[in-house]
Amino acid sequence: MSVIAKLRYLRIAPRKVRLVTPLIKGKEVNKAEIILKFTVKKAAQPILKLLKSAVASARHNFQLDEKNLYISKITVDEGPKFKRWRARARGRAAEIQKKTSHITLILEEIVTKSKGSKKIAKKLKLKPTLEVEKSEELEKTEKEDKAFFGKWRNKSKMERARPKIEKGLKRIFRRKSF
Repeated sequence: MSVIAKLRYLRIAPRKVRLVTPLIKGKEVNKAEIILKFTVKKAAQPILKLLKSAVASARHNFQLDEKNLYISKITVDEGPKFKRWRARARGRAAEIQKKTSHITLILEEIVTKSKGSKKIAKKLKLKPTLEVEKSEELEKTEKEDKAFFGKWRNKSKMERARPKIEKGLKRIFRRKSF
């Protein structure tokens, strides 16, 4: 069951709202709320309000538990532009566009035992219940990585050491030989 919530005519440019939306896409509702509360962007507050509205409508209209909901899709579309004019040099005028956004948020329920559970688990980055067999190529690359990093670890500390970085006044007043 999917729950759709829309916020229209938000007076923030769509490109600024799109900076916040990837942070919460695919996350569970509780985690997304925490992320939005601590995000320092102007668009975070209206998106948080929209998320709470979507959760409330899911609870009231469809009797869904908010612990089993995640954000499956969130889109930001461009709304109408308010056009204003600004005086410029030599009697000219320049147009100012005050852009608006339309946000669409889609919540879906986490299904534990179905065919689509693997896809949902991948979106939420959960560990699937079935064990996946490792391919031969993956095993070869793991062996090569171990061999390479093993060689690096075997080098002495002097070979791995980086040049000493001087701090403070020594760095400023060090002498250079010409």
